[in-house]
Formats: sequence, C-alpha cells, structure tokens
Amino acid sequence: MKKVVVITGGSGGLGKAIAEKLFPQNDVIIISDNKEKIEIAAREVGCDFEVCDVTKYEEILQAVKNIIDKYGKIDCLINNAGVWIEGELDENDEQRIEEALRINTLGVINFAKAVIPQMKIQKEGRIINIISQAGFYAKAKKSVYTASKFALTGFTKALEDELAGYGIGVMGIYPGKMNTKLFEKAGIHKKMDDAVEPESVARMIEFILSFDNSIVFPEIGIKNING
Repeated sequence: MKKVVVITGGSGGLGKAIAEKLFPQNDVIIISDNKEKIEIAAREVGCDFEVCDVTKYEEILQAVKNIIDKYGKIDCLINNAGVWIEGELDENDEQRIEEALRINTLGVINFAKAVIPQMKIQKEGRIINIISQAGFYAKAKKSVYTASKFALTGFTKALEDELAGYGIGVMGIYPGKMNTKLFEKAGIHKKMDDAVEPESVARMIEFILSFDNSIVFPEIGIKNING
C-alpha cells in the first residue's frame, strides 16, 4: 500500500531528491512557500504539492487539512525546510537571526505538532527531521545556525519518547555539507568537492520507509569521508 509522505522544503535540493526517490511508489506531497517553484518541482517529479510558509502555523494547519481531506491520512512527515546563516553573532542581522530560527526550528516543531493528531488517530506514523551535523557539533561563526539545529536535536529526542506509545516513530538525520543551493541562497560560496550528494540521503530515507514504524532507527549521521 502506498504511504502518504509530506516533505517540507520540497521545491529543490534534498527535498526534491527525496520526492523523486519516493514517487511514484508513494503518494508524495512537497511543500514550499514559493508557488511558482513548487509547481515546477511537482510537475517535474510528478507528485502533488501544497503552498505553505512553515513560519505561519495557520498555513501549516491548512496544508495538513488539505492533505488529509484528499488522501485520508499522513504516514510520514519529512521536515526538511531550512536556511543557512553564518558570521560572527554581532554582525548578523537580527531579522535574519529570527528568520533562521523560525524556519529551521519553529517550522519543524509546528509542522510536527500539526500532523501528530492525525497520526494518533491512525495509531501509526513517522516523523523524520533533517537536522545537520550542526545539531551535534558547534563551530565559530555558526552560532545561530548551530542554535537552531541543537534545539532540533533535543526536540527530536524528546518527541521520540513522547510519541513512542502512540505507534509514531521519530528520528533525526544529520547530514554533513550537501551539494545543494543552501549556501548559494544565503549569498555564500563554498567548495562542494567533498559534499554529500542529496541522492545519497534520499536513498537512506527510502530504506527507512521500507520498514514499518515498529522498527526504531537510531539517529543517522551522513558525511562524505573525503570531507
């Protein structure tokens, strides 16, 4: 039976790569706040989409309602939306700081909050949070980004315990630098010779979803050994 999989940050990069890997064996819905980009991505993949800003809880609730009305369930949420921010803290713009925390942290928390009631009704489900190695390790000039990801590490571990009794599996995936446009969108150039390809992470998620939710996976870190 097909699973209904919701992927935030699905208009490109890792989100789109996951959608391409999971569709058409599953009903995939990709999420983005950019209507033009998400329509193009959905057309290229062949999957469904919802326009939704993950920093706005009302939009999250509406997107989740639309998906449940159409498909009757949500089997898996992949929280992938995120933005990059770096630099010394006193040089970071306060609006960029708030944006990073709202997207990277609150967006994940609120999307999980929105799908949990349906998963509790189903008595099963899976929530996968794409976190980053920055959820494990702190580095200079990445204080805000690290804060946004450290928060997700704690959130994911706590939520895993909280939802275990409902048949809902929660896990974190911690990729290293990936060959996406994450840095480019922030106006930063980085060499990608040692970057992980999004398809590698997508294959890992495909593998995880091949098991039922009673199989508990540990947190998974993914890094290019040449990096």
